[in-house]
Amino acid sequence: MNSDPIISSSPIDEVVIGRDGISIEQVCQIARGELTAVLDDSDDYQRWIATGADLLDQLLEKEGVIYGVTTGYGDSCTVTVNKSLAYELPKQIYTFHGCGMGAYFNELEGRAILVSRLISLARGYSGVSYNLLRQLTALLEHGITPRIPEEGSVGASGDLTPLSYVAAVLCGERDVYFEGDVISAAEAYRRVGLEPISLRPKEGLALMNGTAVMTAIACLSYERADYLQYISTRITAMNTLALDGNDFHYDARLFNVKPHEGQRSVAEALRRDLEATSAPTHSSRLQDRYSLRCAPHVIGVLADAMPHYRKLIETELNSTNDNPIIDPQSGSVLHGGHFYGGHIAHCMDSLKVNIANIADLLDRQLAQAVDVKFNHGLPSNLSGATGDRAVINHGLKAVQIGVSSWTAEALKLTMPASVFSRSTECHNQDKVSMGTIAARDCRRVLDLVDQVAAATLFGAAQGVQLRFRGKQLPVAIQKTVDQVFEIAPPLANDRALEHDLRALKHALSIQEF
Repeated sequence: MNSDPIISSSPIDEVVIGRDGISIEQVCQIARGELTAVLDDSDDYQRWIATGADLLDQLLEKEGVIYGVTTGYGDSCTVTVNKSLAYELPKQIYTFHGCGMGAYFNELEGRAILVSRLISLARGYSGVSYNLLRQLTALLEHGITPRIPEEGSVGASGDLTPLSYVAAVLCGERDVYFEGDVISAAEAYRRVGLEPISLRPKEGLALMNGTAVMTAIACLSYERADYLQYISTRITAMNTLALDGNDFHYDARLFNVKPHEGQRSVAEALRRDLEATSAPTHSSRLQDRYSLRCAPHVIGVLADAMPHYRKLIETELNSTNDNPIIDPQSGSVLHGGHFYGGHIAHCMDSLKVNIANIADLLDRQLAQAVDVKFNHGLPSNLSGATGDRAVINHGLKAVQIGVSSWTAEALKLTMPASVFSRSTECHNQDKVSMGTIAARDCRRVLDLVDQVAAATLFGAAQGVQLRFRGKQLPVAIQKTVDQVFEIAPPLANDRALEHDLRALKHALSIQEF
């Protein structure tokens, strides 16, 4: 693999993992190595975790019937497992689920998955030992990240197959990302002086029978979508200037009479970027086309939905979402369906629609900007070429085709995954969430929208430069134009733009603008 390791060399802070919850942002920061996850080592907390594990031991000693401990898994719950085999059952479940296929989650995603599973198990209602929590934390600390295939989960009974790779790595099996390479878990353990663990009864099921994969991808996607809301607003402001648009379309009085909070915030950001005054300047046109005039209404849908997504994702993240639930306080084993990923499926299916709509908005803005019939005096295809050779230069013609292609693919992928429930596992899992597929679809749409944003950001900077040619710009827009051209210089004579666009997409991924 030989890539740079994802782990930051200088973590800036710590977050204690225990009974308290954490935020989406903290998951992403731990995954990037900007925060260090430290397991609560207080006596009170260790006693609390031990209470659940001890309850399982007591029930096992009494030969109580506990799903996944003294029974088989799933449809095999009617099969009785002698307590002498109970300690072998966890290895069995992660072994036979080792059938993932497709591409692999990258290291950042793998670390987010570790964080998500750790948070849920650390609540203390899964019957796992403190030693298991400590081993999960050690993987994060040492930068040992399970290499997890993306395909194979239907989102209930949880992310069984992908999470089997987490369980196996804890026991020193399968492959991991480590220091920029892919190596065996056993070799990574040897290098850092860590010993693999053996799973206790129920611990294999507790690790695998939950929503950690889809929730981790949801956290990373939420963070990306939050930034997309900001950068698409900035691109719209730049295109308003480039296309000689009217800033009065964003007047506060308009949005006071249709007061969706997110929509109003987008309009306010546009006014701020454009340095609009109470006596707005405008062109001779009374109304601009919808991709400018209605931009707050398009981006505003995402802005208004984000608090809803946050509530659902963070509730799932900070929940106990396996089965059965071990309640140490009442001494009960509660059999239910908390592994079901319906809330994350809803978030991801909804989010991908809203971000694809933003790709469509930006695509329409660029389509205006390159077309002399609609761009109000800008050169054809935003070409900066002059002189005799101007006639053979084609500017952003092909880039606009690319943006149209990426947008079309993003829009195509907005079909909700959650409605494609399947009946699996001998009809035991006869209604499933498809949450992990929804999360992967959303991530793919985000990748495409980032490509659209990178290209339209460059086009907007080129259009502003051609329109104003050195004249004073609003401060925020001038700063962004300068940042864009530091990465991808203005386009005079045609050049292959692939590397410029990839560099801009990378800058967006690290939220540089």
